[in-house]
Amino acid sequence: MFLITLGQWLMVNAQWSMALAQSAEFFKPYKQTDLRLPSVPLVVSDPYFSVWSPYDKLTDGSTRHWTNDEKPMEGLLRVDGTTYRWMGAAQRTLMESVVPMANEAEWEAQYTDKKPADSWMKPDFNASSWKTGKGAFGSDNYDNIRTSWTKEDDDIWVRRTVELTANQLQGDLYLIFSHDDACEIYINGEKAATGIMDYVDGVVVRLDGKKAGLLKEGKNVFAVHCYNKTGGALVDFGIFRNIAKGNDKIVTAEQKSVDVLACNTYYTFACGPVELDVVFTAPHIIDDYDLLSAPINYISYQVRSTDGQKHDVKFYLSTTPQMAVNKIQQPTISNAVFENGTRYLKAGTIQQPILAKTGDGICIDWGYVYLAGTNGRLALASDADIKTQFLADGRLPRGERQVVCQKQVSLPTLAYVHDFGTIPPSLGGDGGGSSSFAMIGYDEIWDIEYFYKRYKGYWAHEGSVSIFDMFDRMKNNYTSIMQRCRLMDKTIYDDALAAGGVKYAEILSGSYRHINAAHKLFRDDEGNVLFFSKENNSNGCVNTVDLTYPEAPLYLCYNPELQKGMMTSIFEYSYSGRWTKPFAAHDLGQYPKANAQVYGGDMPLEEAGNMITLAAQICKQEGNTLYVDKYWQIITTWADYLVENGLHPANQLCTDDFAGHWAGNCNLAIKAIMGVAGYAEIAKMKGLGDVYEKYNAKAKEMAAAWEKETKVKDHYELAYGAGKDTWSQKYNMVWDKLWQTGIIPGDAMQTELKYYLKKQNKYGLPLDCRKDYTKSDWIMWSAAMAETDKDFQAFVDPLYKYINETESRVPISDWHDTKTGRMTGFKARSVIGGYWMKVLMDKMLKAE
Repeated sequence: MFLITLGQWLMVNAQWSMALAQSAEFFKPYKQTDLRLPSVPLVVSDPYFSVWSPYDKLTDGSTRHWTNDEKPMEGLLRVDGTTYRWMGAAQRTLMESVVPMANEAEWEAQYTDKKPADSWMKPDFNASSWKTGKGAFGSDNYDNIRTSWTKEDDDIWVRRTVELTANQLQGDLYLIFSHDDACEIYINGEKAATGIMDYVDGVVVRLDGKKAGLLKEGKNVFAVHCYNKTGGALVDFGIFRNIAKGNDKIVTAEQKSVDVLACNTYYTFACGPVELDVVFTAPHIIDDYDLLSAPINYISYQVRSTDGQKHDVKFYLSTTPQMAVNKIQQPTISNAVFENGTRYLKAGTIQQPILAKTGDGICIDWGYVYLAGTNGRLALASDADIKTQFLADGRLPRGERQVVCQKQVSLPTLAYVHDFGTIPPSLGGDGGGSSSFAMIGYDEIWDIEYFYKRYKGYWAHEGSVSIFDMFDRMKNNYTSIMQRCRLMDKTIYDDALAAGGVKYAEILSGSYRHINAAHKLFRDDEGNVLFFSKENNSNGCVNTVDLTYPEAPLYLCYNPELQKGMMTSIFEYSYSGRWTKPFAAHDLGQYPKANAQVYGGDMPLEEAGNMITLAAQICKQEGNTLYVDKYWQIITTWADYLVENGLHPANQLCTDDFAGHWAGNCNLAIKAIMGVAGYAEIAKMKGLGDVYEKYNAKAKEMAAAWEKETKVKDHYELAYGAGKDTWSQKYNMVWDKLWQTGIIPGDAMQTELKYYLKKQNKYGLPLDCRKDYTKSDWIMWSAAMAETDKDFQAFVDPLYKYINETESRVPISDWHDTKTGRMTGFKARSVIGGYWMKVLMDKMLKAE
């Protein structure tokens, strides 16, 4: 018989208790949060591997990519023979076309670009004078366009007539449409759907309730009006039947809570007599580049009995090859593989068009999604076979080693099951339970192209680390990584709490992964760490300077090296001679190809001012000019451009021209002035006293002239000579407060702040006097100029209210209407890193 002493027993018990407590800690958020995010981050890594839940409850619908494309994950828990759904739609969506869209077949319709009579959507409307064309309608940057419609600020009206049989009207029918920009769709004269002012691919509207009677046997008329504000244009639509089989034996779990912190999203569910905790973790440790770039997320889970009884419990998680396609019609191949002692399921397209597509609202269709079998069993099989087996006995079928799928209707399921066996009534009084974790990841094979060379993500170390090696690291270091993620949660929350209170802390906590996941981190051949943003939902540009600028506060707070990672390539673009203009480039291409600027127009003052200002901030934080010394001549050229052209800006593009360009833009002039001031600050640090004196004096001269020419009673106008009834946010003044340079005259900054407080609407401060919409990143820059906590909070409260109440269920839109709270455009963009400006302000002023 093996005997141990009491001391040994106590030590073993203490170690077990500590491990248990440590594990239980992972399922309790550092702070509970009340903020209802419009879309909740689940599995997020980069612009392509990005899965969200745009619902209040995780079971209200299928999980989705930020583009709104379905990327289905399903979660079940089997308790004593009863199966509960804790994630995903109650019915898996498998669509069969009834009235096809253009990717399946061209369709014929009548159309006009002249405003018709008000009855244009009625079935009996006479459209004989309209033209006849083939669908889809739009610009050639979209697939399957058969009739060109490209004019900006233009409308199109389309009428499509189809005959439907009684059989075609059977089943669960959906209207699916893609549009760019806003649209309205009528079926037989009745409005069926509307689309927002944006490009959206594959909007799904279920024809149930009152909409169930819109279609009829015989002739049906679909009428669409679409408005193209700018850029690409698109009209395409069809009717589809969901042929997936639901299962009424699955009970919906009761969601008890959801809390979102920097690295972790926490859910708790009641599944009958058992509670389930699920934590989605992206290891976004901001100073650990391997983890920050890791294309793998944890899904941790814990179960505990709530009725004092033992229970048999099995945890289920699944996904499908839809994770790895851009369009659902793409053929896929799925495999079961075994590497380094671990079984995996992988899925991807057959074609594998690596880095072939660039653009905005697209999903990746190269590389492979992986589901690891680290702590459970795996099966690759049809969804019906997997559900039948799991519902019957909690196990998975044997499954297949490979499944080739040519059609969506035959997509297999990649399933994972962890068998807890019988869980005890309790495991102590700490609220803990039986727990484990799963891992899901995505290997893009090649992640990005930079100056015509392909690169893998940083984590891969130029190909020396495989996706399986990374899975092993994540598995072997689970406890320490989770501890570090919790510490990151604490850091982000506590810093924001100290800077601006609970609401501010919840906003920043809910935004952190959103921002990081809009980037790709890699290292080039010169050893430079590069951190490229994708301009999500605006044009898809890569490493856009006027994203780098507004998002800067987050990275300046916690890792300026990442800020450099967005700027170095822009400097190198000029230094190499590829970009020869006397101001900075706007972008480096369209994601994922960063080879040359693609944006149609330059932003001379905007980008030169952005780059110099950020360079000055980095130098101030580091206490030296080492980062910019190599590029000093380039920066001097840009600074001289600002001196010559900045005080009275010409009619030109800038980041805030949503309501149109306006010569003499006052906020753009402030950007130029602060850029000149920033150049002077760098010169001073370089020991160039005469250069500092010259440019600092010039900045003050420009600022004095600006103040004199633009003040109109109690504020400053939108543009020179625009008049006393105009105004705009002058958020670029914030650097003067941050640097304590005294460039902005007198009380101009506080004069503006007081005026802004009078102009706020229910959901925030408009960008300027022309429209009710705003940019929330700039609101938080403006708010950071406030002298009191009370005034700062006055800007935070409406922003919190917008995020908490908006009907636009997307990853936070930074461009929203301040009266309705609805998204105007943009989503999932990195610019909300600007929300950290007050944290940066406090850190800088405290350091001084």
